[in-house]
Amino acid sequence: MLGKLGAKGIVGLLALVAGIAVIALQNIIIAAGMALVVLGFVLTAWGLVSGVLESFGMGAMMGGGFE
Repeated sequence: MLGKLGAKGIVGLLALVAGIAVIALQNIIIAAGMALVVLGFVLTAWGLVSGVLESFGMGAMMGGGFE
């Protein structure tokens, strides 16, 4: 999985985790809420991209799903 992200993707992922960790140092409840929001964005984007690829006949390219 990390190989498909590339260098920018790995740096972005590390920045995301570091940002949530900094928030968690102040307030764990807010950090948990932020993590849920990020998870929601990721799942929404995954669903949208999967739907678009599926409409072009390339649905298997997203590595499966929750179906």
